[in-house]
Amino acid sequence: QVQLVESGGGLVQPGGSLRLSCVASGFTFSSSTMSWYRQAPGKERELVATISSTERITNYADSLKGRFTISRDNAKKTVYLQMNSLKPEDTAVYYCYRPLSAYWGQGTQVTVSS
Repeated sequence: QVQLVESGGGLVQPGGSLRLSCVASGFTFSSSTMSWYRQAPGKERELVATISSTERITNYADSLKGRFTISRDNAKKTVYLQMNSLKPEDTAVYYCYRPLSAYWGQGTQVTVSS
């Protein structure tokens, strides 16, 4: 059974940082491209970042490039999202996603507020 379990969300002040984790099971993680998406209230779910399975090639939403970093640890079957210089507009539920199987995690809430 495919499982994606996100963690690391929470409340952070503007300018702060968080690192999200997604622990995967039920498939060959090391050969799977992985992504992070987010969905803010009243908005469509949007792609945040993607990392490939081979040479860890990364891709980011243009508006987030430079602040967010996606990485992976295949031994731990985990994909990370390091979020720096957070802004209130980054407030959203962040989801881990495996494109090949179109499988979503349950999400973790990130709230950026003073």
